Amino acid sequence: MTENKKKIIKIITILCVLFILIPFVIWFGVKIFEDRKYNLVSVIIAALSCVPFFVRFERGKSGAREMVVISVMTAFSVLGRLVFAPIPGFKPVTAMTVISGIALGGEAGFIVGGMSALVSNIFFGQGPWTPFQMFVWGLLGFLSGVVFRKTCRPNRLVLSLFGVLGGVLYSLLMDIWTTLSFDGTFLLSRYLANVAASLPFMAVYAVSNVIFLLLLARPFLEKLGRIKTKYGIFRTEDSEN
Repeated sequence: MTENKKKIIKIITILCVLFILIPFVIWFGVKIFEDRKYNLVSVIIAALSCVPFFVRFERGKSGAREMVVISVMTAFSVLGRLVFAPIPGFKPVTAMTVISGIALGGEAGFIVGGMSALVSNIFFGQGPWTPFQMFVWGLLGFLSGVVFRKTCRPNRLVLSLFGVLGGVLYSLLMDIWTTLSFDGTFLLSRYLANVAASLPFMAVYAVSNVIFLLLLARPFLEKLGRIKTKYGIFRTEDSEN
């Protein structure tokens, strides 16, 4: 099998896991389990979120080091959410997830986003919203890796715009769960009402994303860049070409 075919298979596998299998698990939990087995669903999503990472990156001696870096970024994200808990909507989770995606790749960004939701909800409270929250934050981490794939130092303006869009996207996607949480049925009128009600939260969250990204992106990206170079980790086919 040629390298190009292997690369295509990897990409298809990653997309299928992230955008078909994980959403199906969430749907299954809502429809079949009626949100009563959200802890089981969360664990399954956590396991599945690691699959693209192990598919994308070649496992070797560097594997343990890569997981340590991902764990540290997740810990920073969780700690940030705890520190800013008194301020509704003002959280650095999306910023840390985006930074992880930029520096470590979209697959690692997905893990940081998903695990940040799962671990931090140990303190904030687990519930049927946790699997959906894991997917949404994970998605933002993955998208940041895709959007900023060609650069390790994104323009501050572009980074700010991504922060705003990240806040809006997070709110819009979580409003889908809010709509479904009533009776498991998605009604457009109910969804639009939820979106309208969440506009203040959306605005605060979008602004907080920009603030945290502008404050944290440069130091974290520089530090992660040095770690990647020193230990030769998070190397993909794209980075080697």
